[in-house]
Amino acid sequence: MKVMVVNCGSSSLKFKLYEMEKTNSVIAEGVIEEIGKDKSKCKYKSKNMKKDEEVIREVEAKDHTQAVGQVTKILLDSKIGVFKDKIEVDAVGHRVVHGGEKFSKSALITKGVKEVIKDCFEIAPLHNPPNYSGIEACEAIFPGVPQVAVFDTAFHQTMKKEAYIYGLPYELYERYHIRKYGFHGTSHEFVSQRAADFLKKDIKKMKIITCHLGNGASITAVKNGLSVDTSMGLTPLEGLVMGTRTGDMDPAVVTFLMKKEHLTADEMDSLLNKKSGLKGISGISNDLREIKDAAANGNSRAQFAIDIFCYRITKYIGSYAAAMGGLNAIVFTGGIGENASDVRAKVLAPLKFLGIRLDEIKNKSKEKEKVISSVVSRVKVLVVPTNEELMIALKTKIVVAESGHIYR
Repeated sequence: MKVMVVNCGSSSLKFKLYEMEKTNSVIAEGVIEEIGKDKSKCKYKSKNMKKDEEVIREVEAKDHTQAVGQVTKILLDSKIGVFKDKIEVDAVGHRVVHGGEKFSKSALITKGVKEVIKDCFEIAPLHNPPNYSGIEACEAIFPGVPQVAVFDTAFHQTMKKEAYIYGLPYELYERYHIRKYGFHGTSHEFVSQRAADFLKKDIKKMKIITCHLGNGASITAVKNGLSVDTSMGLTPLEGLVMGTRTGDMDPAVVTFLMKKEHLTADEMDSLLNKKSGLKGISGISNDLREIKDAAANGNSRAQFAIDIFCYRITKYIGSYAAAMGGLNAIVFTGGIGENASDVRAKVLAPLKFLGIRLDEIKNKSKEKEKVISSVVSRVKVLVVPTNEELMIALKTKIVVAESGHIYR
């Protein structure tokens, strides 16, 4: 069974083609960027190419449908493609950021499912509309091929009400479904399960905190294999200080600033989501690598941004250990979580009271997947590279099988 995984942004389309029968291996992958411009850029590589080889070419992609069409062309290319006469895709799995309260697992895409995705446009305006466009594009290019929606929010639907209800009048929740939903669920589910497997433990008997740290960042408490709390909320704005997002703050700041700075709702939204976080505090960048370089050269605001970022992570880990009544493992993943050994060390240093002991040599080693806690640590600490695309492919395979669809 061959599964195409598609992740659409507002002006981009990322894809990976998997062979799912035995190896779960990547056959081909790529991205089309700058969709909507006169010329878009396509990057592509396949199993038939050398390890570090990549094809880069200009293509015409005025919209996502054209972008998917360009993907099919390159897959059929006589020199670099992986198919000869026709595209042999048995199912398409789509990353969909927000599924609201309707979906606690992945779903075969139907007219009703698409309506729910559209209903979430208002609370996920940056993500759900392009996700929806990608679905319609693939339906047009691959008629008759089952399409599956894999929701970032689904993994967190196991949270109890005391974890996801806000302190607003309850009728507002009933009327508008205002609550914590959480995001990065596919990543948190993947790395928590992988960590349990790596440790040869039963995840249904473990208390794990997963830290997905990148430009967007979130933390999840996973108890007995289920998400019981997570740092992001109704939108991805809540929780940690991120690349350009504020994270947690007093909601009164919003109305205070709108009055003082004479900001519209859209301007305030832009300030909170695009101009704050590490970028806003440091005044330099949303890229932690650039901020660390500046801090090393004596920039105090850059160091301040790093301190705030790490402090917030430490605080969430402590609170989630309390919420679960204990802790067996902490997992770091994402661009920062996987690569910034100094951030990991800074985050863990205040948590020695939990019995956490870091092995500095292991923490700085070049291994991608590893245990970085010492042998005497009561809590295991791991670095696990996330693989959301593989998780989407696996869930797509399951949904298609459950639907009774017969593939080639």
